[in-house]
Amino acid sequence: MEVTDILSMLFRWLHVAAGILWIGLLYWFNFVNGPFAGTMDGDTKKKVVPELMPRALYFFRWGAIWTWVTGLLLLALVFYHGQQMFPSQEQSWTAGSIVMVLLTFFMFFVYDPLAKSLGKNIKVFGAVAFVVIDLVVYLMYGFGGFGYRAYQIHLGTMFGTIMLMNVWMRIWPAQKKIITAVKEGTAPDAALVALAGQRSRHNVYMSVPLVWTMVNMHTVIVGEENWWAILIVVAISWWFVSWTYDKSAKVKGF
Repeated sequence: MEVTDILSMLFRWLHVAAGILWIGLLYWFNFVNGPFAGTMDGDTKKKVVPELMPRALYFFRWGAIWTWVTGLLLLALVFYHGQQMFPSQEQSWTAGSIVMVLLTFFMFFVYDPLAKSLGKNIKVFGAVAFVVIDLVVYLMYGFGGFGYRAYQIHLGTMFGTIMLMNVWMRIWPAQKKIITAVKEGTAPDAALVALAGQRSRHNVYMSVPLVWTMVNMHTVIVGEENWWAILIVVAISWWFVSWTYDKSAKVKGF
């Protein structure tokens, strides 16, 4: 057994474990805690929120970091070092493939202004996001020359990077101020509440197709040239998330 095999096994294990922690809490915040929080009165929130949320957000944000770091290590080990980027071993890196890798990691700076300007209307923002995803995947395949597994995992890396930056640059800073306000018995800034809720919801929508990209080794039957198939996965994923939000609002306590 080679060192790279051992590292791949270790990184994959840690990546999945950290991802369960992160995404599990993401779903809990959105599908369980969100509807529940709406049932609490002011005095209850003042006691529960400052005790519960910092604990949950601690594991949430550090789970995000460790999921992303171990995912990046796997990406470098399997795809860059392991030369799994292109359909053929004879194919080498080009300016197009380098540009698409860079875009993968800096797409947050395209997403963020779009979310600020269009994010209040989830349907409009979703439609624009769907078109952008379509274009990015096509460019990874047609311009970057990525193979099936490579454009799948780089789309997942793009989602994961945006989600990580949402956690650390938008959700956590807003939540610190929200928790402080609740603890002091004052009304949190409505703009901060909306921002944290919006970015958390966006992360949920990205998380389900992200899981598809993580298991791309098992979906290669889709075919190298069928880059558009990921769009079907995104559409099904987003329908499922929307259905789950509707369902979660109807689940009641005793």
